[in-house]
Amino acid sequence: MCTRELYRQLLEALQRGQRAAVVSCYRKDGFVDKRIVTTEESEAWLRLEELLTRPGITVSGPVASLATEDGSLTVIERYATKPRLIIFGGGHIGVALAQMGKLTDFEVVVYDDRLAFANTERFPYADTVICDGFNRLSERLVFGENDYLVIATRGHRHDFYCLETALNAPDTAYIGMIGSRRRVAIVMQELRMKGFDEQRLARVHAPIGLRIGALTPAEIAVSILAELIETKRGQHGNGVYGSCDLEVVEALAAAQSPAEAMVTIYKTDGSVPIDAGAKLSMTYDGSITGTVGGGCSEAEAMQVGREVIRTGGWRTHTVDMANTAEEDGMVCGGEMHVIIERL
Repeated sequence: MCTRELYRQLLEALQRGQRAAVVSCYRKDGFVDKRIVTTEESEAWLRLEELLTRPGITVSGPVASLATEDGSLTVIERYATKPRLIIFGGGHIGVALAQMGKLTDFEVVVYDDRLAFANTERFPYADTVICDGFNRLSERLVFGENDYLVIATRGHRHDFYCLETALNAPDTAYIGMIGSRRRVAIVMQELRMKGFDEQRLARVHAPIGLRIGALTPAEIAVSILAELIETKRGQHGNGVYGSCDLEVVEALAAAQSPAEAMVTIYKTDGSVPIDAGAKLSMTYDGSITGTVGGGCSEAEAMQVGREVIRTGGWRTHTVDMANTAEEDGMVCGGEMHVIIERL
């Protein structure tokens, strides 16, 4: 299967709400075998999860790799559905958070019961704006494991409806609520009276956001978004991992890129400018989509990419950030391990 068709199938699986992995076997003879495994294939997905626990396998965020004695390399890239930021409440914080969420590649949904606060003119950056009562929330939205819920309504009664619906749903990636200590305490006590146990209530981030001394709506939105990103890039308690980069995947699947080679960071050691899972597609003349860190490290990887375009097959390469960063006056000191394959 060609890479473009494989990525089209990957995106279709993600659109169906499935988690997926691309398993690539880079063979010693230069050939590359790729296949997709999704959570729809329960037995295959279970075998994949078992493989991730094998001795000798290296896991770097959403990427795992296993080298064999014969010189071949297996790389497993895990992908999750696009993270969805659902903002309950269309106030000033919601406006700032919607814009920042879009900039950081969340699908943004805004929900409010007032038409003056739930409209596309107020939220031009939102993918979806819903105007309806908070008590009808369960009829309007179905939550998933890659949803990030921020509750910023104008009153504790609305907070209660949002939290009750969220806590009754399957585990989401994140639930946070804005409010004073008294307001949070009132809502939590009402939820206890509804039968929610402490373990369930502990999933709620309240106070919300990282403590950076935020005061203005924009600063508060920054503190919330920072906590969302911290959650997204780590391993969640529900087993969802951060996803490999989708920018290059989407461009190749849509045939929007004339790329001749692809560079993927499959492992990192120490301090590096960008994590495993980042991708870059390139042509011989230097046109690129995506990034593997920029600067001299990216230029070094692209130079190897030109060799692969000329000779075919695939190659691994290690970018020593101690040497590269020193040339640019930076302090990194780690290593980026990349695999370059001709498309």
